Amino acid sequence: MTVQLFIPCFVDQLFPQTAFNMVKVLEKVGVEVKYNEEQTCCGQPAFNAGFRDESRDVCSKFLKDFPGSEYVVAPSASCVGFVRNYYGTLFDNSSVHNEVRDLGKRIFEFSSFLVNVLGISDLGATLHGKATYHDSCAGLRECRIKEEPRKLLSQVNGLELLEMNDVETCCGFGGSFAVKFESISTAMADQKVNNALQTGADYIISTDLSCLMHLDGYIRHKGLPLRTMHIADVLANF
Repeated sequence: MTVQLFIPCFVDQLFPQTAFNMVKVLEKVGVEVKYNEEQTCCGQPAFNAGFRDESRDVCSKFLKDFPGSEYVVAPSASCVGFVRNYYGTLFDNSSVHNEVRDLGKRIFEFSSFLVNVLGISDLGATLHGKATYHDSCAGLRECRIKEEPRKLLSQVNGLELLEMNDVETCCGFGGSFAVKFESISTAMADQKVNNALQTGADYIISTDLSCLMHLDGYIRHKGLPLRTMHIADVLANF
């Protein structure tokens, strides 16, 4: 199987190793990975800020960057959820309506692709310690991802997976929300981190680096004994 790789802007700029680790895992299970170097953004930041025309321009480029019938796989439920749930609104009754509908069916978040498309749950990965999983809002509510990452993490050698209280509550990032409503955002991060600490976990793991970046900033500021990891970085430890 051949897949097209979509690497979101912030992953490309801030967490490129996660992208490489995703490729490492996909190639291990026999998937050929293609990367279009012309790709940019899915258009979500502009859309969320209310700039729909500008967002539509970016989204139009995204459609051109990922043509064909191959699966598109990304290390971000947030971006995948945006493409699946909001492109239809932006391009309703347009000439690319069928392309949008088709793309929505073949774009997948990384862990969902492994479990639901490839049927894989054990990658032979190893990580010693205790971890708790954070359900990102986009992963849970827009992509309907719940059991897939847990199924993958339960097969990681040496890793004990623990559930935190209020696991489905937002971490407080929300893109520009963290800037516009800093005090609320910080309080939400505080709640999420403390719930994670109460499990005795060494790691918070998620599908979304945006959430993890926000939580990691709070953790570092407070000097807490907790690390954040994207699920691709965990699964690449083999």
